[in-house]
Amino acid sequence: MKVIYEDNHLLVVSKLPGEIVHADKTGDRSLEEMVALYLKKKYNKPGNVFVGVVHRLDRPVGGLVLFAKTSKALARMNKLFAEGGVHKVYRAIVQKAPESPQGECIDWLWRNAKQNKTYIVRSDHPEAKRAHLRWRKVASAERYHLLEIELLTGRHHQIRAQLAGMGSPIKGDLKYGAPRSNPDGSISLLSYTMRFEHPVSHEQIELEALPPQDKLWQLLFSLAEKNL
Repeated sequence: MKVIYEDNHLLVVSKLPGEIVHADKTGDRSLEEMVALYLKKKYNKPGNVFVGVVHRLDRPVGGLVLFAKTSKALARMNKLFAEGGVHKVYRAIVQKAPESPQGECIDWLWRNAKQNKTYIVRSDHPEAKRAHLRWRKVASAERYHLLEIELLTGRHHQIRAQLAGMGSPIKGDLKYGAPRSNPDGSISLLSYTMRFEHPVSHEQIELEALPPQDKLWQLLFSLAEKNL
């Protein structure tokens, strides 16, 4: 487990694809449990330690995940997320890039809980929720493109569903129309940057994930750096 940021109130780690943030019916060890073990060992704490899950990432997605180390920090970060005070940017690899170099996308989404899948529906659907994101193409290789996505709402499978709706499913995402899976079962989506005001010190915190240890990710990241 790679720790990206830690203080007395918050802990941010880099999640690997395949890890689950919160314990589920699979019984697999969760990132929440790993964080608790890390804190228990590092600070030699007897008994249980407090670990607050502030937000989640889908199992096949990697990148930044934020935890609270105190109940006060958890309550304040939950409020900040609910009010849109956490600015999150993702990076995704797609085989078919959108026609424009940048743009924004607004859809109405409905989550089918039985299928664990989100669909784009009409705005008058009784369970529809508005979904809004901005995107721009930051690099291109021979067959693949790297998109940077600014998430303006936080819906279930939002980026996956909206990119698929644009005709640009994420590499490896069979559920949303990718032609083939990735060898490790991941999808090529990364929780890349996170910016927010610290809930206690009120400092501006800006964090960035490292690119995955994969040749295609490394190539597209290096091309993106050259394009800055």
